[in-house]
Amino acid sequence: MALALGTAGVVLVALLWELNRARVTAAVAHRRLRKRAAARRLSEVGYDPGRELRAEQRARSLLRSCIEDEDWAMYRDLGFLRVWGGLGDRARAAGASYAYLIYPHRPIVAYLPETGALLNEYCVAFPDHSRPYGSARLPDSDDVLAKWMALTADERRVIADANMHLPGRQIDPDLIRRDLQRLSRWERQRSGPQAEGVRAA
Repeated sequence: MALALGTAGVVLVALLWELNRARVTAAVAHRRLRKRAAARRLSEVGYDPGRELRAEQRARSLLRSCIEDEDWAMYRDLGFLRVWGGLGDRARAAGASYAYLIYPHRPIVAYLPETGALLNEYCVAFPDHSRPYGSARLPDSDDVLAKWMALTADERRVIADANMHLPGRQIDPDLIRRDLQRLSRWERQRSGPQAEGVRAA
């Protein structure tokens, strides 16, 4: 009985294969054609593995041309930017009550400069929709520039549209505190020689 059932199963599989062989063969051939066409399109476009590196170099040049020299030095040395809350540079001169740290591809972090207390994380995204290489990520410096431009142009709208979270949701609060200490040391070092030069004059 088992032998008869086994034989019947083998015959059934063989019959089904014969009936569907043309469809399976056509599907495999179609898939091969699609792969070849995709490879041909990729070679026609001229994919370049160094594209991301050159894109980041162009983005850094653009960022440098748009922000103040001190802000550029901060980004170059520390890897993030600080933007004063409220009225920008006027707020800094008047002793702004809060500020933001802008990291590439991370949330914008609001904090209190006086105490270093962390307030919120604001998640915003600026995807790259350019063709043919568009992706979900801009080059790092373009992402920082987009956040900087949005905050300095219309802070209220950016904050209102962003997904707000408590500190620590995506960035470790200890990392942010270390960055705030690095920023403080960086500012002291930069103001030290200038202050000495003023005293000497």
